[in-house]
Amino acid sequence: MKIAQGEKLRYIIIIAAALIAGYMVYEPLSSLFASKLYRDYHSLIPFIPLISVYLLYLKRKEIWATQQYSFGPGAAVVIIGLGIFVLGMVYGDTLDQNDYATVLTSAALVLFWGAFILAWGRKAFAASLFPLLFLVFMIPLPEFIMEEMIVFLQKGSTEFANLLFLASGVPFVREGFVFQLPTQSIEVAKECSGIRSGLALFITALLAGHLFLNTWWKKLLFVLCAVPMTMFKNGIRITTLTLLSHYVDPRIIESPLHREGGIPFFIVGLLLMAVILFLLIRTERKVKIRK
Repeated sequence: MKIAQGEKLRYIIIIAAALIAGYMVYEPLSSLFASKLYRDYHSLIPFIPLISVYLLYLKRKEIWATQQYSFGPGAAVVIIGLGIFVLGMVYGDTLDQNDYATVLTSAALVLFWGAFILAWGRKAFAASLFPLLFLVFMIPLPEFIMEEMIVFLQKGSTEFANLLFLASGVPFVREGFVFQLPTQSIEVAKECSGIRSGLALFITALLAGHLFLNTWWKKLLFVLCAVPMTMFKNGIRITTLTLLSHYVDPRIIESPLHREGGIPFFIVGLLLMAVILFLLIRTERKVKIRK
């Protein structure tokens, strides 16, 4: 299939913008991935552009049907992206590693959005809004926001763990984030907040809601369910490991099952979210049948 000269220019603009954006984020994200922060918080970033490309592929007919060059608005957004990049480079020494990556990744993303508007037009941008906005998850969260989220999940996970300990019947005394059992003391530390799996569950819920639900408020409800579900499955993990350590082997609390065993509990969260999604889909089908 031959591509018209005008179409070639569109692809050249997009590919060039993607390469420039990649160059802009390579150094800050590479440094971030090499640090402990990568393992704890930012392990999902490399998968975001792949998902976004697939979502854009699903929208290809709408994009092609509305494509139109929009040089003025597109160039303006590109300039804004370059301006943010310059500011990040100038004041980068005043930022920590995480926030430096936040600024430069934001600049690269704005530049890419501008190039998309320039090459495909505002209507095409609107038609592919979700895939393009989904790229926001490539931006590392500023450290102060991440800290607030961790504390919020830490508190919620502790409350769910408290309820599960009460349901288990095991004797314990709670002081803040610390659970004192007859043979040991367990603290729900910030590292136990489940922020990494929580982000994964949130992004998964956002994708599933976009692909399988039609009503905007049901999409929102489903995404919001990911927050208490993260706390609940994390509470299950804390309670399960503590009880196993208490009744089976005290070494379990220091084992790889504790440090790296989050996947089985993440799957539990996914399955529970799948049940919620199934129920929401059924309600939409019932409404369609009635109509």
